[in-house]
Amino acid sequence: MRIVKIRFPGSRRVYSYDAGRLEIACGDVLVVEGERGARLGSAVDAPQEGEWTLPDAPAKAERKASDDDLRRAQEFKARETEALRVCRQAVIEHNLPMKLVKSEYVYDGSKAIFYFTAEGRVDFRELVRHLAQRLRTRIEMYQIGVRDEAKILGGLGVCGRVFCCSGWLPNFSPVSIRMAKDQGLSLNPAKVSGGCGRLLCCLSYEQDIYADFRVGLPKVGKRVMSPKGIGRVSRYDIFTGKIYLSFEEGREEPFERQELQPLTPTGEVAPRPAAEAESESDE
Repeated sequence: MRIVKIRFPGSRRVYSYDAGRLEIACGDVLVVEGERGARLGSAVDAPQEGEWTLPDAPAKAERKASDDDLRRAQEFKARETEALRVCRQAVIEHNLPMKLVKSEYVYDGSKAIFYFTAEGRVDFRELVRHLAQRLRTRIEMYQIGVRDEAKILGGLGVCGRVFCCSGWLPNFSPVSIRMAKDQGLSLNPAKVSGGCGRLLCCLSYEQDIYADFRVGLPKVGKRVMSPKGIGRVSRYDIFTGKIYLSFEEGREEPFERQELQPLTPTGEVAPRPAAEAESESDE
């Protein structure tokens, strides 16, 4: 099977389609069937021979977009701002608890799609009928989350760069407050939240490195034996590979991993695992 990868305007995700016998080059605009109807998408590379491993058969790339397709797509693209204005006015008239984010026409104008956020479910049936009469096309409404809203609207993050989700990130990854704890970051919501109000996506980028570094290390607050006596683990420094201990007199000092030994509940030095002892003897 000849598989072509396609990206749609405004999205970083790449979708796979059956290219059939179409001669496609990188950058060609194709008419394909997307999740929300026929759309125009750009090939990110030439078709590649391969096996389709997913249970559902792949959708087919129907054809290359013609000049007329591209012209009509531009015409309806220019109407999206006006469609959004009309919809916002209708939302006010119908007193609906929703915030419109984006309007989008499919390339041939056969359908207008509106994306919105809301606290709960919204009955927008009257709104759809109103818009269908005003815009004279089929109407679809999609409720999205605040992360998707940030992706659509864009903006600058606390790092000073464009939001990852709107700049290059193809998919959202699960992010937890545990990641911030593992990385020793402030748990102040203002420090670890993005423009969407959710946890920063970038917390997940280095999580595996921090998790690997912590394997076998005593937890923060645990008492361990060091060359300078018994102290408590106060923090880690993944960049230098040091473990910092705090001592009773108030000082804090860094140590190498191999310099520390765990203590038993009675305060005695616990024997090291056999694997660690063997690795040291090999050295």
